[in-house]
Amino acid sequence: MVHTGDGKGKSTAAFGLALRSWNQGWNVGVLQFVKSAKWRIGEQTVLERLGQLHDDTGEGGPVEWHKMGAGWSWSRKEGEESDHAAEAAEGWQEIKRRLAAETHDLLVLDEFTYPMQWGWVDVDDVVETLSNRSGRQYVVVTGRRAHPKLIEAADLVTEMTKVKHQMDRGQKGQRGIE
Repeated sequence: MVHTGDGKGKSTAAFGLALRSWNQGWNVGVLQFVKSAKWRIGEQTVLERLGQLHDDTGEGGPVEWHKMGAGWSWSRKEGEESDHAAEAAEGWQEIKRRLAAETHDLLVLDEFTYPMQWGWVDVDDVVETLSNRSGRQYVVVTGRRAHPKLIEAADLVTEMTKVKHQMDRGQKGQRGIE
């Protein structure tokens, strides 16, 4: 699955899928690129708590959340672009290991279109790996400007289109909304 486009809601839709998967007892892995490792987003807190609930009671399924790569977005983390590229490539290798081991029933690769877009992760390798993964593993990739090869290979593609956003008129991000 691919959630792409310039509108809001790509990651949120993927995290909604993760919640449904957790409720089915699935093993959920969230591997997040780009967003700063310092930021704790609300979805991370909720999914980690659900993972803890599973560990404590057996309810739902296990959850893992990892920040992959250097984790930067609007404000860059220290280091050179080559450092960020190397960390993103290392993150992709970890995803490949998890796919080969069939570690998760659902993998959310959040903001993963960007390392491909920037040439830090090889698009052909991603498409081949995802197309030939073994077992019953669902994968959702989020981020703007998904590569056409990724879109072609996906079974489901949703494009979020921005029609209007309050930030266009200067409204800052709102707690609980953004």
